[in-house]
Amino acid sequence: MSTEEQFSSLIGFRQAAYECLDQARDALFELCDAVLLTPSANSFAELSLCPAFRRRWPSVYEALADGQLDRDELLRLYVGQMPSADRPLLVGDHSPWPRLSARTGRDRTFVHQSTKIKGNKPITMGYDYSTIAWIPSTEGCWVLPLLHGRIVSTETPIAKGAAQLREACAHIEGRPISLWDSEYGCASFLNATADIDADKLMRVRPNRCLYGPPPPYGGRGRPPLHGDKFKLADPATWSDPMETLTDTDAKLGPVHIQLWKELHLKKATPHPLILIRIERMEAKDTRRDPQVVWLAWAGETPPPLEEWWRLYLRRWLIEPWYHLAKSRLYWTLPRLKTPEQSQIWSDLMPFLTWQLWLALPLVTDNPLPWQKPQLHPTPQRVLQGMGGLLTQIGTPARPPKPRGKSPGWPQGKPRTPATRYQVVKKSA
Repeated sequence: MSTEEQFSSLIGFRQAAYECLDQARDALFELCDAVLLTPSANSFAELSLCPAFRRRWPSVYEALADGQLDRDELLRLYVGQMPSADRPLLVGDHSPWPRLSARTGRDRTFVHQSTKIKGNKPITMGYDYSTIAWIPSTEGCWVLPLLHGRIVSTETPIAKGAAQLREACAHIEGRPISLWDSEYGCASFLNATADIDADKLMRVRPNRCLYGPPPPYGGRGRPPLHGDKFKLADPATWSDPMETLTDTDAKLGPVHIQLWKELHLKKATPHPLILIRIERMEAKDTRRDPQVVWLAWAGETPPPLEEWWRLYLRRWLIEPWYHLAKSRLYWTLPRLKTPEQSQIWSDLMPFLTWQLWLALPLVTDNPLPWQKPQLHPTPQRVLQGMGGLLTQIGTPARPPKPRGKSPGWPQGKPRTPATRYQVVKKSA
């Protein structure tokens, strides 16, 4: 693709995304440009100081209070940028938006958040957001979110992830391969995604118990549903592996792999799994560097055995994107009043990331004096060159129309304190 075509692609994408915004579209679009052009912001209102945001600082919050957008059209727009492939690679996960002091925040819950302090419970109070994203290549650290939505207090991360996978696969051509962490390697996720046209590669917790195929029917009573137990933590219950492989990986070192077929979870009997055990000989056997990893495949023909762990290593790319969204795209910076406003702001995170991806071939790597040149520029490095690029292509947003000074709060009208809400504690 020529440079002129790449410019046209980015301009067309921005124009199409602008059309997907309904109310307050001009303020929302300029707010996105302000995020791309502001390298550091201590408060959400500081984004209004960016020259790309031609409105006053109250419009930063009013854009999210009044704004509306078409999520289905945005999803179609993102999928339309994906090249055709037989098996596109997807990844799903969820991450918290902590709101510890937001007593007026409706539908706050206790959500999981990792902590570096030993002995502390890994929880926080706030909102939990689930993401389904596309991994575009086998090199670099790029991951492009398709859906990024809040997990309400009446649903679980597993139910939300399954719903997002279903919605994404309905628009994607081909049969995707989806990657999931050990939280999703359970019967409830398998049952919820059984009818989705996608393969699933999941990590399995080492304390799981699987079952083999049932023995032949003896002619009395109900036919058995389960065969011999296969406890991952008890090698005495393992049957002979159907395949084994010893290889040396450039990153992991020597690895030993064993494969079993025709296993299933107790509450997901109709959905057979292919299970592999990956043993890393040179691992430290810590939580961050485990020596043994169990993976399960649910779906159609799996990849070759030597590609399993290389494929699953791509799942990690969702973590740098969460870090990018929170630290540089200012996802968790605003203190918004309602979860609807938070969702509108969260819906803009995929749009910002896709702009960076389309700008990648157009931005020249210009590292700062203390930075090293990058052969494959990261999103943070592309952000450093967005200023000159946006100056060239302009914006579809219309300039503001001043409406004079607001009359303010009517004299004598009483002020009602905002409603306080209890934090929702989900039942098991």
